[in-house]
Amino acid sequence: MIIRNITEADAENFLNFLRTMDTETEFMMFEPGERSSDVNDIREKIKEVFDSASIMLVLEDDARIVGFISADRGFANRIRHSAYIVIGLLRKYRGMGCGTRLLQEVDKWAVRNGISRLELTVLKNNETAIRLYKKIGYKIEGIKEKSLKINGDYIDEYYMAKLFD
Repeated sequence: MIIRNITEADAENFLNFLRTMDTETEFMMFEPGERSSDVNDIREKIKEVFDSASIMLVLEDDARIVGFISADRGFANRIRHSAYIVIGLLRKYRGMGCGTRLLQEVDKWAVRNGISRLELTVLKNNETAIRLYKKIGYKIEGIKEKSLKINGDYIDEYYMAKLFD
């Protein structure tokens, strides 16, 4: 398995990955069949990532995208030092250290690019992810109450962040 920067040529493969993620977990934003993006939308999103000095990495296994992490850098000068993280792995690749590796790669990017704050939100009931984030140095900063509604139930999220000197 390799971790590498996403390219516009990955758009179709990445869209297929996202649609699979939508069916495998309730911890991501979209429900199965809800994603309206097409390949051109994804290609534009990839282009925007690099135009904004942000980063998106993919985890690839046999030319198939099986995981990703993005860090969207703050757009205004006052928040340019921070980046918002989103990470996802196909079920089969969880618990194998892949999430740790992806987060460590973003840490390296952050240090090289003058990022002093990485932040994310995570569902309070996603205990596995919370353990991973804490292990790698993220701390809970607050609670976003009734953040999502899943299967008719409101779910809170934690705000978490990792700071660099």
